Amino acid sequence: MKSTLFGILQRIGRSFMLPIALLPVAGLLLGIGASFTNQTTIHSYGLESVLGNGTVLHALLTVMKSAGSVVFSNLPVMFAIGVAMGMAKKEKEVAAISGAIGFFIMHATINALLDINGLLTPGALPDGALGMTLGINSLQMGVFGGVITGLGVAALHNRFYRIELPATFSFFGGTRFIPIISAITYLFVGILMFYIWPTLQNGILHLGGLVNSAGYAGTFIYGVIERALIPFGLHHVFYMPFWQTGLGGTEVIDGVTVSGAQNIFFAELASPNTKEFSVEATRFMAGKFPFYLFGIPGAALAIYHTARPEKRRLVLGLLLSATLTAVLTGITEPIEFSFLFAAPLLYVLHCLLAGLSFMLCHIFNVGVGQTFSGSLIDFILFGVLQGNTKSHWINAILIGIPLFPIYYFSFRFMITRFNFKTPGREDDNEETKLYTRQDLAARDQKNNTGGLNGDGLNISQTIIAGLGGAANISDVDCCATRLRITVLDENQVDDALLESSGAKGVIRKGKGVQVIYGPHVTLIKSNLQDCLESV
Repeated sequence: MKSTLFGILQRIGRSFMLPIALLPVAGLLLGIGASFTNQTTIHSYGLESVLGNGTVLHALLTVMKSAGSVVFSNLPVMFAIGVAMGMAKKEKEVAAISGAIGFFIMHATINALLDINGLLTPGALPDGALGMTLGINSLQMGVFGGVITGLGVAALHNRFYRIELPATFSFFGGTRFIPIISAITYLFVGILMFYIWPTLQNGILHLGGLVNSAGYAGTFIYGVIERALIPFGLHHVFYMPFWQTGLGGTEVIDGVTVSGAQNIFFAELASPNTKEFSVEATRFMAGKFPFYLFGIPGAALAIYHTARPEKRRLVLGLLLSATLTAVLTGITEPIEFSFLFAAPLLYVLHCLLAGLSFMLCHIFNVGVGQTFSGSLIDFILFGVLQGNTKSHWINAILIGIPLFPIYYFSFRFMITRFNFKTPGREDDNEETKLYTRQDLAARDQKNNTGGLNGDGLNISQTIIAGLGGAANISDVDCCATRLRITVLDENQVDDALLESSGAKGVIRKGKGVQVIYGPHVTLIKSNLQDCLESV
């Protein structure tokens, strides 16, 4: 039961990656556009002649702000499409269009029932219960509505995309049946949601109120759990409801009710009336910046200094590369996994310090939001460029500065005290689980050319063998750094063989297997899928 649930949650978390991948670009457009069209900013820096109303740059930046804003305004339908496509095993494009159809019909059905029952009139339902979704006045379901649609459509798709109908109706068989069954199903789901969603909506809002009422302790617990779920690939499942639903708070901005921490932040970012960002919203995001920008580099330096002298040069390359990746892009997995597998206790400490970072940012009113990750780019766009009065970004720096020595000395003490086999401290007969840039480039080139590893098998064949053969593989996909596979029999998986393919580590939970390679994992996934199709 637990293994099955883990496998499902792993695939759900993976399916979130596609719509989430839109957010950095959209946030970049919105952040730059909103920053430099804000009249206060223009007046403060005396830029009226360059960025004032009527200038070419003002028009361009206004278009950028609008282009970025539309993505955040329509995230629910993007999640409906992205989750349906991500959860589908085959014919993903059919699942994607079916997800959109199901989403439209569900909300159109809810709108019709609201109209029939006279609930569209002002005051008929509590404030925030209704909202515009793609021009449809419906119950405010947010991203939950998209996820519900995507999961249901994916289940229908995987069950029926090969269905054979009687000869008379054979034209509507196979993949053509999926949009039809999705439309019919989500008509009834819309009816069901009309009756049960208001209760769920109130429950979500009350749960959000409970989290908020926990104050700083609630923020600390949120930060610890968010980081603790990273190794299992389930962090998206945890934080997304806080970012995108009433669980993360609800506010009225320029007369519009907005739910979800990230939605609130970007609505405030786009509003010319915002004087100070809501810390009750950014408490679920701002805490990443101090330990991303200061804590993780401190941990990396401790790992480097405790490495054996003869191996320091070997580990320096990727420690530096992984740290820069974390700081500049917010992708922390390479550096976190460098000590997670060798010393899990260090990761426990890391989670506690991450929770502390979140709590301190809440205490000191840091109002810096983010798109996909707590990168330096997001920090500059949504903190520095907004001004300290609005975002209190300087407080994040002041929190981060002491985090660097705390990470460094605590990691260094624990590594030496408990003799943890962090990179560069392995025994002579063990491979150092870090590679230089040259090694990584050579391995990528070998993969691209179909080169052979030491066992005479190419990388894809090694992975297949390590997973128990092609017949044992049920589903293959990837996220930013990990190959994610669902197998039929977990007992046939060979961790050592998988690691021999160049993996940095293997995470197993029942039938869910995650093989960690790094940012080039998409190439490995494509090659693996091609190899499986040729078997």
